[in-house]
Amino acid sequence: MRSIWNGAISFGLVSIPIKLVNATESHSVSFRQIHTEDGGRIRYRKVCELEDREVTSSEIGKGYEDADGTIVPITDEDLAQLPIPTTRTIEIVAFVPADRIDPLQLGAAYYLGANGVPAAKPYTLLREALKRSNRVAIAKYALRGRERLGMLRVVDDVIAMHGLLWPDEIRAPEGVAPDANVTVRDKELDLADALMDTLGEVDLDDLHDDYREAVEELIAAKTSGEEPRETAAPARSGKVLDLMAALESSVRAAQESRAGGSGGAGEAGDAGDAGDAGETEEAEHAEVRDLRKKKTPAKKAAGAKKSAAAGAAKKTAAKKQAAKKTTAKKSTPRRRSA
Repeated sequence: MRSIWNGAISFGLVSIPIKLVNATESHSVSFRQIHTEDGGRIRYRKVCELEDREVTSSEIGKGYEDADGTIVPITDEDLAQLPIPTTRTIEIVAFVPADRIDPLQLGAAYYLGANGVPAAKPYTLLREALKRSNRVAIAKYALRGRERLGMLRVVDDVIAMHGLLWPDEIRAPEGVAPDANVTVRDKELDLADALMDTLGEVDLDDLHDDYREAVEELIAAKTSGEEPRETAAPARSGKVLDLMAALESSVRAAQESRAGGSGGAGEAGDAGDAGDAGETEEAEHAEVRDLRKKKTPAKKAAGAKKSAAAGAAKKTAAKKQAAKKTTAKKSTPRRRSA
């Protein structure tokens, strides 16, 4: 992996030369903007709005727009004079328990590799110290022209660093929680717990991007001149009318799925109904899938309903037939013996 930054970890008086590499990569399919009439590429050009002409990169600088719309020019020389003590250093400032870090703060992830043979010993020392203490290191570093906050932790035998948002960059969740005074009964909580237990856990390595795979299949089909394969639209859940009934149905469907060996959860038609928020867009698109592509509980539940309906119809027909026989017997006159 190509390094994007070279520097050192400052660990007290110990300096550990390291190289920084990206720990993640995007697999999203990229698209280009085109002119729909002729397929020509649509490109963005940088134009000065005062001179109404395209300008080159060498003519472009930075400016800060004030509240009244005034632009204040800021040069690279202005920024270079500002003190950034962590320009080439990841400066560890504290060690804290991992649960002290709010997941809301987590940002981009990097691997820190020892840069050179002399760095191997202090690198290993810091790695083993983090392992034994069950803590993470909080550090300051500079990247792409600004000072940042980071968290160092051990992943396998490598020190990884997560970029962190500064605490004042986390917004308070004011006005997000429901305003209504809602009371949740113990029985509802018990059913929710039962549903959680029945759904169980999942191996995150089994999760994959279904939409990206569908896009890749679409592109492959169009590239080869074939007609794209039609896919059935996912069922959209209706408005929630009875929370308890939805929870009970969800638990029952999940148990049937477990008993059938599918090991997964139902679709939105079952678990997606477990809430009383109404027909919001988010609720309609919520979905819990069976990762092994086996028959889903929703389909099983639908089959069960059909079987139950068929059974009821048979019973009704049998009752009618029995009633007819009884009526026929009553209406037949008895023969007198000689």
